[in-house]
Amino acid sequence: MATEATTAFKVMNREFVKLDRFDGSNFNRWKDKMLLLLTVLNVAYVLDPNLQPLEDPAPDATPEEIAKVAELKKKREEDKFTCRGHILNTLSDRLYDLYMSMQSPMEIWKTLEEKYNTERQDTNKFLMMKYFEFKMLDSVLIMDQVHELQILVSRFRDLKVIISKSLQVGTIISKLLSSWNDYRKKLLYMAEDFIVEKILRHLRIEEETRKRDAVYLPQGSKVNHVSESKNSQKGKRKAMSETKDTQDKKRVSQLLSLQ
Repeated sequence: MATEATTAFKVMNREFVKLDRFDGSNFNRWKDKMLLLLTVLNVAYVLDPNLQPLEDPAPDATPEEIAKVAELKKKREEDKFTCRGHILNTLSDRLYDLYMSMQSPMEIWKTLEEKYNTERQDTNKFLMMKYFEFKMLDSVLIMDQVHELQILVSRFRDLKVIISKSLQVGTIISKLLSSWNDYRKKLLYMAEDFIVEKILRHLRIEEETRKRDAVYLPQGSKVNHVSESKNSQKGKRKAMSETKDTQDKKRVSQLLSLQ
């Protein structure tokens, strides 16, 4: 028993089986990770709905056979205890208080499945609406907002809803800000067929370019503006000078005619 407890402790400290506490969201993800952990611990079999109970030894059984059945029953009970403990240990405090009165790990598991699989359809509809009504904002970086869209796609995947790559690409392009209209047209007229990874690379490069332009272009524009203003002022002074010369010539002509 001590050896099994030590093994379980080592397994729990491995990164690939560490679980966040389940609080009622992303049930399928938690369920898959939980099954992985219980499988590594060799106790997942107690959740099998077809698991048969261990029979008592026959009346004419030998002492060895009786001892073997007793050992198997003891191990079964220990595995159920371990399985129940690990399931409860990964629940949030609220859910732990709700399910701690259930002694059978199968009862806890079945209740969780019935509750959260029933809610999956409503969640599915909500996520669909959130995905297609998603609007990008000027105040948030484009890549951060595209990342939010990809998180929604991953949540669909948890619900066994697969959004095709082409639809993901089309959604990303269609939701770009109005300030990206020219770039959107450029993407639409490109001959190549985009995959999600490629469109993300294009957008990342374009956003980085725009950020650099935002830093350097205003200074250049200011220099041009100052230069244009100086040229304009020079033009005005030149025009005023030419007008004054013309007026002086007219006065001289008038004086000469009087003489």
